[in-house]
Amino acid sequence: MTVTDRTAKTAAEPGGGGAGHRLTLVLAACCLGQFMNVLDASVVNVALPVIAADLHFTQHNLQLVNNAYTVVVCGFLLLGGRLADLFGQRRIFLCGAGLFTLASLVGGAADAPVTLVLARAFQGLGAAVMAPATLTVLGTTFTEPAARARAFGWWSAVSGAAGAIGVLAGGVIIEWLSWRWIFLVNVPIGLVLLAGVRWVVPETRPRRTGTRGSGLDLPGAVTVTLGLMSAVYGVSQYATHGWGSPRVLGPLLAGALLLTAFLVIQARFARHPLVPLGIFRNRSVAAANLVAFFGIAALFSTFYFFTLVLQQVLGYSPLRTGLSYLPLSLGMALGGWGIAPLVPRTGPRPILLGGLTLAAGALFWLSMADAGAGYLADVLGPCVLLGSGMGAVLNATTNAATAGLAPHQAGLASGLLNTTRQLGSAVGLVTLAALSAARVDARTGAGAGIVEARAAGYGLALTGAAVFALAGLVAALFVPVRKQSSTPQGDTEKVAA
Repeated sequence: MTVTDRTAKTAAEPGGGGAGHRLTLVLAACCLGQFMNVLDASVVNVALPVIAADLHFTQHNLQLVNNAYTVVVCGFLLLGGRLADLFGQRRIFLCGAGLFTLASLVGGAADAPVTLVLARAFQGLGAAVMAPATLTVLGTTFTEPAARARAFGWWSAVSGAAGAIGVLAGGVIIEWLSWRWIFLVNVPIGLVLLAGVRWVVPETRPRRTGTRGSGLDLPGAVTVTLGLMSAVYGVSQYATHGWGSPRVLGPLLAGALLLTAFLVIQARFARHPLVPLGIFRNRSVAAANLVAFFGIAALFSTFYFFTLVLQQVLGYSPLRTGLSYLPLSLGMALGGWGIAPLVPRTGPRPILLGGLTLAAGALFWLSMADAGAGYLADVLGPCVLLGSGMGAVLNATTNAATAGLAPHQAGLASGLLNTTRQLGSAVGLVTLAALSAARVDARTGAGAGIVEARAAGYGLALTGAAVFALAGLVAALFVPVRKQSSTPQGDTEKVAA
């Protein structure tokens, strides 16, 4: 059975029939896979204190629970995206989902720190393979502009809302169950996802017309993977050791050298480059990745510091903290989904400009919260504005970063976008954490109370997040004005079992 562009177009029309139902299930599978990825990255944060007490983590090595995931997922995302192009989107989707599910089972059963850290690393590897595959499937299946915008709208809404929902889920699980269910809940979801992917996702096999798109650039894959892992590891060590430590400078220098070698390999030596550098001549792709970097730096830093504001400044419990995220989650879901019909008409640029303006304003507003802040007067409004704005931004960024590319570049663009987002979240959080810690130390040194000092430090971090959003706004000015009016170039044979 063949799934073609004509099928996607039919599905977008009223009465699309069976093809429309099948593509709805394809979209559901991609959204569920991305939901698992993003949810897991945020739900663990709430449980860290309980995990530390139960498994006897020290304060020094507790960070490995998060860093093992972040370092691996960031390092392997580009390679994961390329694998979907080379070996088939369904096959790679299944491999990523299966590995993620198995690692979640091991993590939930862990009885020692090393077991949990290794499980988190393999979760990261599964996520690095699965996340680009979800976008590759959408990009090659939904090629008619309106259908594509709706599909990316749902994917973006789920992607954005899952981060906030993770905080709520973490609070509920810690309050009523055990921290182990933070990982074990992925097992039944993963089994459903595996069955759905096997049943509904079409397989792709690039046509063999010459050497273009065939072969794997092993030197490029090794250098970029090790380079990104080394750089992100170095950044992650800052909070413990400081910028001047060899544990920070060494990995950062090694990462810079490896990434430089990667660029040289791509430009001069690779017959089949992992990242053909010519893709950055596409202004929409280049600008969208800049927007993604700054936008995610703002958003995921906000998740971290907003949680601290609620718990350490306003005194909320984990469960109440999770419930407080609901307006933000709903705003992101509605913003991403509701803006989808406008993207084909206006193009992504106006959506990006409007969404980032809303987000920056909301973050400046939220940065003013102190110990006397009330939820209705000082928190609810910025949550709704931030959620709506960033939901729209995630949708428009995904469209801008993947539209108009040939099918054999779909996995590349997806991996590139996800890598940019991971780098943005890592760099943004470390940068703002440094600013926040310095402000807290300065205020406590001047005799301020700890709650007052924390409010000042977290407020400065949220102001920094607003600046990141404004940087994304500047980058959005370089996104082309044109509307989405054409399908990707090239052709890919799709076969379903």
